[in-house]
Amino acid sequence: MRRNWTQPGWPNFQYDSASVEPLERRFLLSSGEILGAVRHVTSEERGRLRIELLSEEAMRTSAIEGEVLDRSSVQSSLRRQFGLTADGAPSRPREQGVAEMMVDAYSNYAAPLTHDTLCRWHGMLLSHDHSLETIGAYRRHDDAMQIVSGRIDQPTVHFEAPPSAQIQGEMNTFVDWFNRTAPNGPAPLPALTRAALGHLWFESIHPFEDGNGRLGRALAEKSLAQNIGQPSLIALAYTIERDRNGYYDQLATHQRTLDVTDWLLWFAETVLKAQQVTLTRVAFFIAKAKFYDQFRNRLNDRQAKVIDRMFREGPDGFKGGLSAENYIAITGTSRATTTRDLKQLAEMGALRRTGERRHTRYWLMFGYERKEVSDHPRSGNAYFAEGGR
Repeated sequence: MRRNWTQPGWPNFQYDSASVEPLERRFLLSSGEILGAVRHVTSEERGRLRIELLSEEAMRTSAIEGEVLDRSSVQSSLRRQFGLTADGAPSRPREQGVAEMMVDAYSNYAAPLTHDTLCRWHGMLLSHDHSLETIGAYRRHDDAMQIVSGRIDQPTVHFEAPPSAQIQGEMNTFVDWFNRTAPNGPAPLPALTRAALGHLWFESIHPFEDGNGRLGRALAEKSLAQNIGQPSLIALAYTIERDRNGYYDQLATHQRTLDVTDWLLWFAETVLKAQQVTLTRVAFFIAKAKFYDQFRNRLNDRQAKVIDRMFREGPDGFKGGLSAENYIAITGTSRATTTRDLKQLAEMGALRRTGERRHTRYWLMFGYERKEVSDHPRSGNAYFAEGGR
């Protein structure tokens, strides 16, 4: 089947707007929930929350492309970009680049889209990659721009983008559309519809030598933020990465047609899932802050190290719970000291113990209301039982 950009009518996508309307309403309601949840944290905590959410997105948007980043380096780079005190972790070029791009997209979400914006993001993201012919500008090479997988000698071509000679014209049309369909533009589109169309369109043009996926997801975040009038902090890349194959399948399918209703529905549902992830992470952050308010000064160095490691696992916690062997591996302490430390943590109410003997496991207890939640499917964390999403 022919590529979408070769078909009559390109780039006029067709879709059933009525089928997306209920999802658009849910998006706006969930956006209000997120903004309301964030208001429950102090300004200082809000800054830490922003770093945590953006660093997770930086890690995940890179992971979608098979690139593994160092979390501490990403967070250190983000702190520097926001003018905060860095924690001393090294800021490596790869991590610094994605952090710069994400902070620029976050801070300037309301600004109209320009070619300079996209080229600046590309320069930030890939300034470390000396293998590319063109960085910070649209591609210029004569070779076909193909999305391939499989063996080098027998590649599978999933999509071929427009030739480089067409890119400037294609991007002129795209940038004009993006700004005209903004909330304050002459032809505004609903949030999910605009972000979904924009992402598919950008990925179909594939205007850069590399980095198009990461730039396209940043562009979707900018689009959503403009529609809600706030930086979105939606866990979009996190959610896409969890269904990476489905994401690529949907793109491949809808880069061969101009009928994109199913793509809009898939993308909309993905954004709604991402919003729920964000709500969970905000509640987790609030519960974490309350936990440390209660226990910070009661933990010895070993206990503090383990608790910090448990929190780094996120809302789901350690898979299967914390064992004595985990504790020993993290702290390097003896079994006797481990038994004493864990017993003390359980007695003070910082951890909840389940099981016996070699099946004994420990779970973080969030908040102040200690409810029994052993039947809860989400790791037994008490904050889920307290109404935190």
